[in-house]
Amino acid sequence: MLKQYLEAGKIVGTHGVRGEMRVECWCNTPAFLSKLKTLYLDGGRTPLSVTCRPHKNIALVTVKGVDSIEKADELRGRILYLNRDDVHLSKGEHFVQDIIGLKVTDAGNGTVYGEIKDVLKTGSNDVYEMQGGDKKLYYIPVIPDIIDRLDFDAGAAYIRPMKGLFDDED
Repeated sequence: MLKQYLEAGKIVGTHGVRGEMRVECWCNTPAFLSKLKTLYLDGGRTPLSVTCRPHKNIALVTVKGVDSIEKADELRGRILYLNRDDVHLSKGEHFVQDIIGLKVTDAGNGTVYGEIKDVLKTGSNDVYEMQGGDKKLYYIPVIPDIIDRLDFDAGAAYIRPMKGLFDDED
């Protein structure tokens, strides 16, 4: 089951004296947050009316009602959440938080190889870090030749493993 509220970033400090906060983004880019008008605290229970703007590798966030450095500093260290209903993803895009935890399953015979522990950004394509039943880490390139489909309802990432993916074959 997909979570309704997803971690968007962490408030790491203040910016200026009027309550603006520095947020370490856990999204693709700080510009991603600038499209949102509402973020949440407390796992999604406390809505905040916000304006966000990218600044270098962080987002600067202003919260309605937080108008001083002292009020902003009280929120330092808190995690901000977004509501998945407020975000439109293009076809084929997914939230990393939805992918982590999927069981890596053979699309042909149903063998479960392990569980996705992380999604690594490599530039050319993403790579799924999977922990196998043997507790070893394996790296699965996210390319059409290998990834068959993601089924979030079944909690599975179906793959077509290529020779050498899970062993040291040439």
